Amino acid sequence: MAEHYDSIAQEYKKAKELPIRLHIERYTYFNMLGDITGKSILDLACGEGLYTRQFKQKGASLVVGVDISEKMLELARQEEAKNQLDIQYIVGNVMELGKIGDFDLVVASYLLNYAQTEEQLQKMCQTIFTNLKPGGRFVTLNNNSEQSPISYLKTEKYGFIKTITEPLQPGTAIKLIFSVADKQFSFDNYYLSKDTYKKVLEKVGFKDIRWQKMLVSPEGIKEFSQEFWQDYLDCMPHFGIECFKY
Repeated sequence: MAEHYDSIAQEYKKAKELPIRLHIERYTYFNMLGDITGKSILDLACGEGLYTRQFKQKGASLVVGVDISEKMLELARQEEAKNQLDIQYIVGNVMELGKIGDFDLVVASYLLNYAQTEEQLQKMCQTIFTNLKPGGRFVTLNNNSEQSPISYLKTEKYGFIKTITEPLQPGTAIKLIFSVADKQFSFDNYYLSKDTYKKVLEKVGFKDIRWQKMLVSPEGIKEFSQEFWQDYLDCMPHFGIECFKY
């Protein structure tokens, strides 16, 4: 996986400029996070650090970013060199990371959907739980495994589609294909049911697990219209998860 993301790092960074990233993804993410002033944040699967930087800019006291791809983190460190925010970046596999601190928030924009098995998911969730303070929260965006495959192509106008080559069952690869500036790149997520996510999150110790539908920003509706976003809202390709460590 690290090698693949090394090879698409630049394209992946450009994809973060798609309107869907700004008007749905970011809007939903920060709506879930709320006020992060003074919070310590561990950002897992941070990629090139887009949100990692925004956390610090929005008042977080400490931010650490972790990603499996060295090339992704090179891009993040280049941005850090241009505008120093005192963010630490660590190359690492979340399943093998262990404890690196006690954080108010552990966050991830698309991490759990890389687990191919329940065992891998549990390793990810254990890392998340281990790095949270008592009273801390885990907030993440995730591929919606409950989305019907018949709607996979309806998101093409937003810059991406999903495809599968076999029926959905535990571990089935779901390929995401992005189109940015007339170029395409792809990567795989994996199917695990919503019930499996809930079971594993509870097993490692999380409580009060909440599912968040994706939201469109008022600015996005004003710029593109409600009708433009309706196909996304009808098929809901992603969702948010929030849970607590008591």
